[in-house]
Amino acid sequence: MIEQVFRMIQNDMPVIEKVISDENVHYNHMILAKNEKLPEHFSNSNVYMTVIKGLLSIGLDEQEIHEYPTGTILKIPKSIKMNVKNLHDEILELIVVKAPAPGK
Repeated sequence: MIEQVFRMIQNDMPVIEKVISDENVHYNHMILAKNEKLPEHFSNSNVYMTVIKGLLSIGLDEQEIHEYPTGTILKIPKSIKMNVKNLHDEILELIVVKAPAPGK
């Protein structure tokens, strides 16, 4: 078999999972319930964030929080302060791709 196969969790339970983490890319899957958030941090690579379900509330650097609905893809440059939250009743599901892989 030439291809590698990866599986993501398929439910609405909160999770942060590293689906792929190799020398080329980090591909993460996240499900956040209402009022859950990621620790505030700085992006360590270019970040491509896809909203799969729900409404993403995100503050970048010193900006006010902006909200993005299902189907939105954000491109966030390296070294940006990120504050990612789910402020809404609906589950928030994200795919977060870091490319190139941090440390490259």
